[in-house]
Amino acid sequence: MIYATTSTIQGREVDAYLGIVFGDAVLGINVVKDFMASIRDVVGGRSGTYERELAGARDAAMTNLTAQAQALGADAVIGIDVDYEVLGNGGMLMVAASGTAVRLKSAGAWAQPGG
Repeated sequence: MIYATTSTIQGREVDAYLGIVFGDAVLGINVVKDFMASIRDVVGGRSGTYERELAGARDAAMTNLTAQAQALGADAVIGIDVDYEVLGNGGMLMVAASGTAVRLKSAGAWAQPGG
């Protein structure tokens, strides 16, 4: 699967637009992690706990997006946008990814410039 935040893949041509695909992940942050992160906020520095949670949520959202794209027969997702939101009283983190699933023309169906 090829991923791009742009509307095109350099050197490749879209054969078919298959539809918009989404991937969402909502994760809860527990009290112990909140407490440890608040200590880090007081003393300064990065919060490894929240960084790991955020990375996990982002990976889950992209995994869900990929599964939807594969179900449509896509070999690429273009125009990817990833959004982050805190839900409720700050105890839940949501990551939402969306993009357009496409099928690219096969490598033999396009010519490289100068070749």
